[in-house]
Amino acid sequence: MSVLAAEDFLSTAERERVKGAIGAAEKRTSGEIRVHLEDHIEDEVLDHAAFIFEELGMHRTRDRNGVLIYLSVADRKVAVIGDAGINAVVPDGFWTDVVGVLKLHLAAGRHADGLCEAVHMVGEKLVSDFPLKQDDRDELSNEISFGRS
Repeated sequence: MSVLAAEDFLSTAERERVKGAIGAAEKRTSGEIRVHLEDHIEDEVLDHAAFIFEELGMHRTRDRNGVLIYLSVADRKVAVIGDAGINAVVPDGFWTDVVGVLKLHLAAGRHADGLCEAVHMVGEKLVSDFPLKQDDRDELSNEISFGRS
């Protein structure tokens, strides 16, 4: 069985759906959401996701409320991490719940559905704790980013 490369994991239409989900969520919150896909990692998934979080500059948002949804395609490893501002207010187990929902969709082959639902869950949490501000601006790209670790 051949393993998909990260850039082949989603079709063009599915990428647009995920990007649209991010945009829809961010229209209601000052928070920022990114999705990053990689081919393969050797590191522990949370450690590597934290590295990518920094690499993408997600720690530089005004309210420290960026959230990264990370997926290593070949390894089927998933992590969802938030910056200090959002981590201070999410309930225990919230990130684990998002990962669980995403993994269920991925196991069923519904890649875009899983990413969109994860984005929606994160977006709803961000809306409740970080509503859109009058002077809000989109601080980070809504495009899916890719890596080849």
